[in-house]
Amino acid sequence: MKDKIFTILSKKHIVVLTMLLTPLFGFIDRNLVFFSALGIAFLILWGSNFKWSDFGFGKRITKNMTLKSFLIALFLVFIFYTIEAFLEIYFGKIDISSLDDLRGDIVNYSITLIIVWIFAAFGEEFLFRGYYMKRLAILFGNGNKAWLFSAIIVSIYFGISHSYQGLAGIIGITLWHFCVSLIFYKDKENLISAILIHGFYDTIGLTLLFFSQERLIYDWVLQLV
Repeated sequence: MKDKIFTILSKKHIVVLTMLLTPLFGFIDRNLVFFSALGIAFLILWGSNFKWSDFGFGKRITKNMTLKSFLIALFLVFIFYTIEAFLEIYFGKIDISSLDDLRGDIVNYSITLIIVWIFAAFGEEFLFRGYYMKRLAILFGNGNKAWLFSAIIVSIYFGISHSYQGLAGIIGITLWHFCVSLIFYKDKENLISAILIHGFYDTIGLTLLFFSQERLIYDWVLQLV
């Protein structure tokens, strides 16, 4: 049974079907889209006898990797918060009202951080770059152009999955995802670095929100223009 499931789900076109069909669960609940796709990816991992390297886990975490990932995340915060400030001018304010309960609430903030590191940092990176991006690149021929094309498609797909943030949010998240995808492309066996960058980036954002300073960079940029 296990081998049969693995054989079916490992077929090259399954990644496309997964990306096309799992969004249908969104008519029931938005979160089901993510968890149903993640379930398929984990079934493949299980069928491969937990061959993590197939999903980009080819390197161990080190202090140097952690520090480098944090600095990259910090840099991306300044870059993309600036970009998003301009996006808001033309496409409307980014809607993060679903996170308002975090403001000044240390319990909610702590719980959300744990959830973010498990499901956003690890879960989304495992699914979107470890599974979608890698499998699409292989489907397209596994060359440099195939990886670039895959990065573009998955980044747009990831951005659209955050449609609840509005058009400015979709564009900003798409660009952010593509940027991190290029970093992952440089070292396809180092998904851990992408996980750390994602986790640190979200942690900084949530911390700013906790202190109600999430618009600090936005407002500074808007004052300049």
